[in-house]
Amino acid sequence: MYQSEEKQTLAQAAEEIQNLLKILEENNPTATQAEKQTFVNTAIAPEKRNKIVRALEAGGEKALEEFLKNPYVNVGMAIVKEWQKVE
Repeated sequence: MYQSEEKQTLAQAAEEIQNLLKILEENNPTATQAEKQTFVNTAIAPEKRNKIVRALEAGGEKALEEFLKNPYVNVGMAIVKEWQKVE
């Protein structure tokens, strides 16, 4: 994977995670961290999660953080770190 491809993957992942969290926030504003993670995990296919994890490992956490907007940085990072554990 080239660095620009990694950055593109992380940018797309960040956007998708943020959009999913916004949808959940609108429908369930009091969702817990666990509910947020479950919602995103269900919405993103395992193959895509694996691709995101590989890009994160190659680009580092700071690369993903630059694409996530507050208040989604912490939630988004926690979700992707969980995916790393599974892989």
